[in-house]
Amino acid sequence: MSADVPDIDPLDGLRAPQDPDCDVFLTGTVFLDIVFTGLDTAPVRGTESWARGMGSSPGGVANMATALSRLGLHTSLAAAFGDDHYGEYCWDALEQGEGIDLSRSHTVRGWHSPVTVSMAYEGERTMVSHGHEAPALPTTASPEAPAFPRCPPRARAAVTSLVPGRSEPWVAEAARQGALIFGDVGWDDTGRWDLDALSGLEHCHAFLPNAEEAMRYTRTGCPRAAAHALAERVPLAVVTLGSEGAYAVDAATGTAAEVPAIEVEALDPTGAGDVFVAGFVTGTLAGWPLADRLAFAGLTAALSVQEFGGSLSAPGWAEIAAWWQQVRTCAGQDPAALQRYAFLQDLLPAAARPWPLRRAVPTIGFRS
Repeated sequence: MSADVPDIDPLDGLRAPQDPDCDVFLTGTVFLDIVFTGLDTAPVRGTESWARGMGSSPGGVANMATALSRLGLHTSLAAAFGDDHYGEYCWDALEQGEGIDLSRSHTVRGWHSPVTVSMAYEGERTMVSHGHEAPALPTTASPEAPAFPRCPPRARAAVTSLVPGRSEPWVAEAARQGALIFGDVGWDDTGRWDLDALSGLEHCHAFLPNAEEAMRYTRTGCPRAAAHALAERVPLAVVTLGSEGAYAVDAATGTAAEVPAIEVEALDPTGAGDVFVAGFVTGTLAGWPLADRLAFAGLTAALSVQEFGGSLSAPGWAEIAAWWQQVRTCAGQDPAALQRYAFLQDLLPAAARPWPLRRAVPTIGFRS
């Protein structure tokens, strides 16, 4: 957190001594992301392309963990790390740089870190990845690694990525312990698009697919109709609509909410979906109204696509405060649009650094 903006705890006033220490738990594969920026066009076969910029940062599940932590949530990540320099860098960046709890993670001897090279141009990105299946987290302690508990830690929430045909037993246990489960999903390579194949969906408090995924899974031709169909399976269905914003249905109350997207110049969409989920989790744990949660999630995603990289681009409260100060003082703003984000007023300090902010671009570090 910047010295210009005090630490903001979105759950301030809601915490109690008996609450779990962990706000959000997640597990998955950490990649080293190397991002090339400043490319005018896609690389051409047989030629050498020079990028005007480059950054590196932890990626994969680290994108989500970083986004959650930067929003002030106590985040615990269970992951395998390679014992190479890349793995050491990712561990330090997440634990020391982002304050993420890695007590349930471990380093694997002889396993190299998965790597993704991302090339950003024309508002899109092309990625090339290499890696091997992450070793199973140990269930018994050893001198090299702590034991990954068969039961996940008590947490307010957990985030999982649902994969057709793959079961994650920890999800059911986390839900049994009272955690709210937030599930996202990727492209179904099987082509079946069968909701019944998504093991863990039955434990989800919220399911957050994009419009194309939602329509395919529900066999509908409209993302809003898809959201209502999904609300028959989960308490809260949230469908992201890309440049149109997001639409959500609360099954318990029958309430639907839609918030348009903020128009921005998108430089790199990498990690924007993770940031959206992190913003929505934050608003849910804080007890905000559904429309406010959608607005906040959309705002954090909009801020992220204006920067390059996955975890590099995840905004914190300094960026949010600077954006809010800028739009409130900019002439010609739509009063109705400003009112949509008025809930930020009570969360943010009166003073903030000027917008736009220039963020430091971390990389694998120089020798001391």
